[in-house]
Amino acid sequence: MTDGIDPSVPPSGTGCVECDEAGGWWFHLRRCAQCGHIGCCDSSPGKHATAHFRATGHPIVQSFEPGEGWFWDYGASDLYESGPELAPPASHPADQPAPGPAGRVPGNWAQVLRGA
Repeated sequence: MTDGIDPSVPPSGTGCVECDEAGGWWFHLRRCAQCGHIGCCDSSPGKHATAHFRATGHPIVQSFEPGEGWFWDYGASDLYESGPELAPPASHPADQPAPGPAGRVPGNWAQVLRGA
């Protein structure tokens, strides 16, 4: 699993790069283990972590949620409960809500995620 991982690269920020640029919101965050890009998960409206994989070929992400350390390998469709320690921080700030960020999540966010 170590191909596609650079443990020295810090995360790109505390939120999804593309959602932040567009003023959007996310459900959960994923961190590219190769370049540090923070993108939103596939349950989020933007699905930017998967889009980053498709655009760059960087195959491995780690959860960027507090208390989670698992990795996902898009190329192999494999989940790894643990892996190498990446450069800090290991998650978004604990006081940043999920979904987030605060102030941009619509009141009907659960319906939006269900596709209602």
